[in-house]
Amino acid sequence: MVNSISKIVQTLIDNDVSLQDALQKDYGNYSAMARMLRPKVKEILGRDIKLESIITSVKRAKAGYKPLAGNITKVIAESIINIRTDVAKISVDKTRRNLEKIRKTIANFSEEFFHIIEGTSAITLIFDQKLLDEIYSLFPEKEVLDKRQNLAAIFICSPRELISTPGCVLAFYNVVSRRHINIEETMSCFTDTIIVLSMEDVNKAFAALTDLITEARKQLTKK
Repeated sequence: MVNSISKIVQTLIDNDVSLQDALQKDYGNYSAMARMLRPKVKEILGRDIKLESIITSVKRAKAGYKPLAGNITKVIAESIINIRTDVAKISVDKTRRNLEKIRKTIANFSEEFFHIIEGTSAITLIFDQKLLDEIYSLFPEKEVLDKRQNLAAIFICSPRELISTPGCVLAFYNVVSRRHINIEETMSCFTDTIIVLSMEDVNKAFAALTDLITEARKQLTKK
């Protein structure tokens, strides 16, 4: 049952940005946070629970909200964000014929927003939504694995140190996933990290990433 309590507490904290901030910046009182969470934990479990058990679970949850440290802070602080809306994507079977079509398509849309992710069995094309009908018509319907529109792409442009600093990209992903935002696709290009998600989620993701960068910049000014 302890594991169940820990999972419940973790989920409740994941849904509350203020609690996450308190744990990350180390100003939260474990007992106070546990008392605040206790009614919700009792409601979910359907029975009373000792405060000490919740306190223990809060302490365990803190490990997932460590403050930024070392070179990661500098890289994130120097990152900037750009957003591109009205994006679509198509995933198709990876066949020789489709690969050839895609190579020819790249030449036709060289000045457009167009990205390719190649996997072992599928190829995903991410592009301006205005091109959707034209690109979709290139492939047999039976070979189209997925087709989505009304997406947005967030470009996180970081300094060159990103390449040699482990943990930076994970920090970007963490703050987005903690807002319970589904990442449709993600890719990187040199020092750019690109996250593709629903247009409905772009504002929440932008706010989460902006908060992360702002916090990193504050930490640098304190040094």
